[in-house]
Amino acid sequence: MKIKEIVAILDAEIVCGDSNMDDEITCGFASDLMSDVLTLDTDKMVLVTGLANMQTIRTVEMADINCIVFVRNKKVTPEMLALAKEEGVVVLQCRYSMYNAVGKLFTAGLSPVY
Repeated sequence: MKIKEIVAILDAEIVCGDSNMDDEITCGFASDLMSDVLTLDTDKMVLVTGLANMQTIRTVEMADINCIVFVRNKKVTPEMLALAKEEGVVVLQCRYSMYNAVGKLFTAGLSPVY
């Protein structure tokens, strides 16, 4: 699934990374616990989270994740945005709950990590 499809499915706002909308995403993971995210070893994954702070951006940087969806109308701070741009991370925001966002992505065919 391409990132632009995730944007459409979730009616998401593209915060940064709009030049990467054709990047392919093969699976998704949802968590507010960044320690859980760091245990994963997968490529081309989207992280769905409601944890909107610098720790999230630093975690995806360390885990080589190139796309984050912030749910529940969580907003990215200017500091988070600057770091995400520096690291080339696509950042999306949507109004859905984590449960609803993950359900929509799963129904559209995006596989879970496990």
